[in-house]
Order: sequence, then structure tokens, then C-alpha cells
Amino acid sequence: MLSMTPRSDQQYQDRMPIAGIGVVSGYGWGREALWTGLHSGKPAGAWYPGYGPGRDEQAWVALVPEGAAAEADTPGPTRFVRAMRYAVREAVDDATGRGWRPGAAVGLIHASVLDDVRDTRQFNTTDQGRRRSRDFLRLLPSTPNSVLMQEFGFHGPAMNISVACSSVNAALITARMWLDQGMADDVVCVSTDLSATPEMLQSFVDLGVAVSDADPLEACRPFQEGSRGFTFGEAAVAFVLSRAVERPYCAVLGGALNNDAYHVASVDPGYEQIMTCNRQALDRSRVDASEVTYYNAHGPGTAQCDAAESAVLEQVFGNRPHLLSVKPLVGHCMSAAAGVEIIATVQAYERGTVPASPVVAKAHPRLLDGPAPFEGGITVKSSLGLGGNNSAVVLGPVG
Repeated sequence: MLSMTPRSDQQYQDRMPIAGIGVVSGYGWGREALWTGLHSGKPAGAWYPGYGPGRDEQAWVALVPEGAAAEADTPGPTRFVRAMRYAVREAVDDATGRGWRPGAAVGLIHASVLDDVRDTRQFNTTDQGRRRSRDFLRLLPSTPNSVLMQEFGFHGPAMNISVACSSVNAALITARMWLDQGMADDVVCVSTDLSATPEMLQSFVDLGVAVSDADPLEACRPFQEGSRGFTFGEAAVAFVLSRAVERPYCAVLGGALNNDAYHVASVDPGYEQIMTCNRQALDRSRVDASEVTYYNAHGPGTAQCDAAESAVLEQVFGNRPHLLSVKPLVGHCMSAAAGVEIIATVQAYERGTVPASPVVAKAHPRLLDGPAPFEGGITVKSSLGLGGNNSAVVLGPVG
């Protein structure tokens, strides 16, 4: 259990510092593995047999790697639970090393969409829908949260949040509201998505948005010619958000959420709500569009998202910010996607490099080509979730 000491949160009252981060991705277990992988310019993942059409072909997937010592040292009945637990442990250890002093009410928000799909499949097939009550309980979305609250002795609110690919952005915005309303002293946000099963992959290929038969840099080219969509990825990400930390990475300045109310899979071609969402995020962060240095796009490489976010970059930001997407490297990690992409930006504030994907074809003129020196300033992280769930989070220096 974490010890609690008297604290004063007055220093960062107008912003929400990110005190610690943790991640498991297709590159491996830990934030260093992600950082090294992104800077390599080589996509995470491999060709896996049995993932292609009819289960008799191979497909490219950025699965969380098996056999890591870090996983062996992390308790949990399934890989989903172990990945979630590892990410939170790494984030808490990171924050503690940066001088985080937890308050009496530490809250937990778990952003996920499909929960533990492999364990659910096993329950419905191998186990014939029956388990001991103790084993059945792990299928409930509240159980992993409860286990984490017990491990760390957190006593704030705990909840799940699900807004498709916008889930992490929604979690961060919700955490900000909890802190501002005094519902929690600190908040841990975690997102776990290990849903890249053959069934899921084929379903998204059939929707016409995912690609499984090509190397990511050949298939997923956000804001470049020849892009066909995204390749699948998996990840678990965690953030400790606290105003009682001595050496934060950067801060969440604000954000916004809205819905197109148009279609379950397609973007409203008028882009009105996407534009509104980005403008509201700036207004609530008290940031002018001219101050934004980076636009960290949803960037899945689909034609409709490229067109929508290119329009936002032009009409809201005047084509001034640098543009980037890391999905060609990490894959599309579904509910955890925005979290992996935010962690890349969070580390840039400290390490001085933006880990962008390499450009491999004719591209948008503002698109970064591989790792570039970080210029500081404000970053807007956009996510366009299925079901018209638009979101934008504004990140910036803590001072």
C-alpha cells in the first residue's frame, strides 16, 4: 500500500500533470521498449499463421509479445490482466520516483472496449459456459479494477469507460473532472486492449478499414498516397495524474468530446462536429490555435479519416502544426490507441525527440518524416472513435 503524506496541490490548479506512465505494446513490456521501437522506424509485430482469411493464411499483427520476463513477474490469471497490471505498476513506480505523493482518495478509470476477449472465448467454448464462481468473476469488467484497488490501497472512485478508439481521451477528460470536483486527489487511468484475435482482425478487414496481408509501411500510410487502412495492434497503457508531483512530464490542459450522430462506422462528411470538438478542446484549455506545435492525429490510414483530419488541420489550425501518426509502427490498438500515441508525446516533452513514423510515399506537407527534434509548445491529440465518437485532448508544459 502506498503511504500518504500531507500535500499541497496549489502549484498546478489550472492544469493536470502527468506524473507517471506505463505501457505494454507490440514492441514489448515497458516504456523503454516502446521508445526504442518507435525510434527504430520498424513496425512492431510479425507475420502470424492462422490469422488470415479462413485461418489458413498468415497475417501481420502487432501482438503483445509472449515470454517476457516482465510478464512472468506480473501476477494474473490471463495476459489481459497481467498486461493491465504491469502498465499500472510501471506508471505508479515511475510517478513515485518523480516525487508523487498520493492523496487519501486515488481514483481509477479503466478505458476498454472488449475486455478480455480471449478469456471470454475460452469461457464460451472450451469451458462450455461454466466455471467455478471464483473463476467466473474474472470475466466481469469490475474485477480487474477491484484487484488493482486492493493491490495499491486506492480508495477513490473506480469505473470503466468505453468510447471506442476515443476511450483514453475520454478517460483523461473524466479524470480532469474528478480532480476539479474534488472526487479524487489523484487518478490512475489505464487502458487495456488485447483484442487482436483472428476473429476480430477478419471482422475489421471485412469492414474495409483493416489490412492484414501487407507490411504496415506498405499498407498503413496516414496522410500519404497508397494507404489502405490500418494494421492491428495490442497495448496496455497507464497514466498517473496528480497535482502533487515534483517532476511531471507535461500536463493535460483540457479536452473535448462529442458525437457526429451520423453513422456507426463512417465519419460525417461535413466534419462539423469534428471541427467543433477541436475548437472546444482549445477553448477549454485556454489555448489559441496558433499556439499548437503538433497535431498528433488519430491517423489510422483510412481515406475518410485522412480527409477529415486534413480538413481540421487546415480549417482549425491553419496548417501550422506538425502532423504525425504512429499507427504505422504500433498498429491500431483500438481502445488503447490514443494512450500509446499520447505516451509517445509525453516522452517527447522530456527526451526532446518526436518519434514520428517514416514517410514512404507522397505525403501531406506538414507530416513529420521519422524522429525529429521536439520544438516544445502545445500538442493536440485527436481520436475519432467508431460510432462518431470524436475527441481531442490538449497537452502542454506544466509551467
